[in-house]
Amino acid sequence: MIDVTDAAAKRIIDLREQEGRGDDQNVRVSVKGGGCSGLMYDLTFDAEVKDTDDIFEDKGVKIYVDKKSLLYLAGTTLDFSDGLNGRGFQFVNPNASRTCGCGESFSI
Repeated sequence: MIDVTDAAAKRIIDLREQEGRGDDQNVRVSVKGGGCSGLMYDLTFDAEVKDTDDIFEDKGVKIYVDKKSLLYLAGTTLDFSDGLNGRGFQFVNPNASRTCGCGESFSI
């Protein structure tokens, strides 16, 4: 399961509207190799549900996660911050043993 904060849900809905995407465009969250800590988060819009996807919905936002990525993401919260210390989506991942300073990569 991936939870979405109110701030992240609002930003996702706003982005979808600003980019002219339809309601069939949902959020795909995946984990890929790379980054300074070994694994990186990938967040995109996607209209295609794959056979290997689990689908979650929180606060009106549908999230697609492939089964391999879900092993790393179970229990994660997707947040959005636009404060003085930075702007962007943030992953609060209880499975990560180490994250890099920018918060875009992690290790288990």
